[in-house]
Order: sequence, then structure tokens, then C-alpha cells
Amino acid sequence: MNTLSYGLLSLLSHHSLSGYDLMLRIQPFWPAKHSQIYPLLAFMEKEEQVTFELIAQSDKPDKKVYSITDKGIDSLREWLSVPASDPVMRDELMLKAYCVSFVDPAISRKLFVSRLEHYQTKLQRYREKIRTVLSSEGLTESDTPGYRSPLFGAYILLNKALLTCRTNIEWCEWVLSVIPEAE
Repeated sequence: MNTLSYGLLSLLSHHSLSGYDLMLRIQPFWPAKHSQIYPLLAFMEKEEQVTFELIAQSDKPDKKVYSITDKGIDSLREWLSVPASDPVMRDELMLKAYCVSFVDPAISRKLFVSRLEHYQTKLQRYREKIRTVLSSEGLTESDTPGYRSPLFGAYILLNKALLTCRTNIEWCEWVLSVIPEAE
């Protein structure tokens, strides 16, 4: 199985989901398309990693809602014990930053102001998601879900995203401070 397969099992370890819902929920971690997910689900069903229930819908075609099996949980546990591969970063702004001195500073400033606004918006969204996760367990912002809580993973990932956002905001603000206002 590939990493995307394990990602799907990871999501299914918390909730039964349709293929479409899996595609939406995997996006923040691992960009994937329908054309990748559905064949993997069929393969994982054949390998007894997942099962599905066919849900009849009156206004749409029937949908399959997938659940992880005990064999899938065993595979997930085995995968969790293997070290993760190196992180991959693809960010067009990094390529532009490398040669940004070829354009007028006003153009450069627009690039970084736009990215700064992007990160500020994301920061607010992550803060709200953290509050939602905590309040769903009756916790406050000074609390942490217990390690065995099904929300522990989401909580630590949201905090990583929050910290990364803060670092990116700080970097954008610094870049804007070293780009001249005008030539």
C-alpha cells in the first residue's frame, strides 16, 4: 500500500466516510484526486483493509460509506511504527522570492502583503478550529485533550499549523521590512 492508502485508513480510523468525504478531508495533509482515491478504496476493500455500506439516496446515486476493518487497524499500527519520509514543500512564492530583485520593489511588496494576509486569515481559522476541538471535549484553551482521545491527533496537527502560520507571518513581516518602499 502507498502513503495515500495509509492516509485514508488514518481518516477512517476515526469515522466512517464516503469516498468524496475522504477526498475532502485528506486535502490539508495530502493533495489527492477522485481518480486516485476510488481505485485505492477498491483495492483496500479487496485486501480487506476496509468495508463499505451502500447507502441509498433518493435524489442522487447510492453512495458507499467506508469503514476500517481490524486488518486495516493492524496495517495502520504497523505503518505508524515506521519512520516518516522527509517532508515535501512546494511553494511558488519561494521560487519567486529567490529572484524577486528582478522586479520593482512595489511588485515584490504586493506578493508578500498578499501572502501575509493569507496567513493571517489562516491563523484565525486555525484558532477557531482549535477552540472547536477543545470545546467538543468540554475543554478550555489552557487544556490539552488526553493522548487516547480521538481528537488528540487533530489537536496536535492544528497546533502545528498554527505555529507554522505564526512563523510564516513573522517571515513575511520581516521580508516586507527589508524590501525598500520605492526605488
